[in-house]
Amino acid sequence: MKKSVVAFSTIAILSSTFVSPALASTYTVKSGDTLSKIAQKHNTTVQDLKQLNHLKTDFLKINQKLLTSNSKTTSNNSSVSMKKTKNTTYTIVSGDTLTRIANKHNLTLAELMKLNNLKSDRIYAGAKLIVSKSSTTTTVELPNSSKPSNDAQTPVNSATYTVVKGDTLSGISRKTNVSVAQLKAANSLNSDLIRVGQKLKLSKTSGSATPSTNDDKVEAPSSGSKVTKLVSEAKKLIGTPYSWAGASPSGFDCSGFIYYTFKKAGYEVSRLSSSTYYDMGKSVSSPKSGDLIFFATGSNKHVVSHMGIYLGGGQFIHASSSKGVTITSTSNSYFQSRIIGYKSL
Repeated sequence: MKKSVVAFSTIAILSSTFVSPALASTYTVKSGDTLSKIAQKHNTTVQDLKQLNHLKTDFLKINQKLLTSNSKTTSNNSSVSMKKTKNTTYTIVSGDTLTRIANKHNLTLAELMKLNNLKSDRIYAGAKLIVSKSSTTTTVELPNSSKPSNDAQTPVNSATYTVVKGDTLSGISRKTNVSVAQLKAANSLNSDLIRVGQKLKLSKTSGSATPSTNDDKVEAPSSGSKVTKLVSEAKKLIGTPYSWAGASPSGFDCSGFIYYTFKKAGYEVSRLSSSTYYDMGKSVSSPKSGDLIFFATGSNKHVVSHMGIYLGGGQFIHASSSKGVTITSTSNSYFQSRIIGYKSL
């Protein structure tokens, strides 16, 4: 009789503990806190914190309570799943660059920047970077379970996907193993704009989803209306003055000009240095209009220090330190001997 009571009590504890919809951890904001500091302290990212707390900006208030984790249960009343994410971090040392850190941890530069919600390649010695995420899921079976609910989320291999809050095309691409290009083609999308509740086809046929390729990475356009748009936006800026670190029509430096022009042409790009754009790019043996051209204009002939957009016909457009945004020939006596190569992002 005593054993039966113990067993029943254990079941009661399990039921009351795990049936709740979410088990959340919270943190109270203190003076001097920032989202970045809080994210590092709790082994998460700024992006995850903002999504979890529905934050639109990085602004925090003292004594504000933030969710730092949220382990959700499954919709099946017969079991409860708890997911825990563990981050591996790296402490930046003097002389590090994002490219070196990414290579050291078998990541691409784009993956490292996304993990840490970075918008530029500036890093500081002593700061911590997330270099990997690992998740573990624990499932607890509950007694006297009822039949599973039909309210489960869209499975990965479903023919359609329903957009939820916080989704982006690139995020859906990773969840479903369907590239952004394939998603846009299957759903006749002309932009990356999607809305909550929208149903997206995952393939043009009812078959299984097509494996992902690298199509979801930003690439310089090489033909058709895309390159026309890019070149048109670039040429609109001819005559804009040079401004160190500038990235607006009031003034550009070489990489700021690339960032602004690609954004205007509808591409998701980060504000990076010319050398980092070079590290991220794919080598091009036969450059086409819309590809990027790189130069070593400093004392070290192997270090990228300048860039522009190749227009074809031996011409490129760039933000020159002496002339501002201008079109120059690749046979120009100054630039010809300083060409490092051509790449697409």
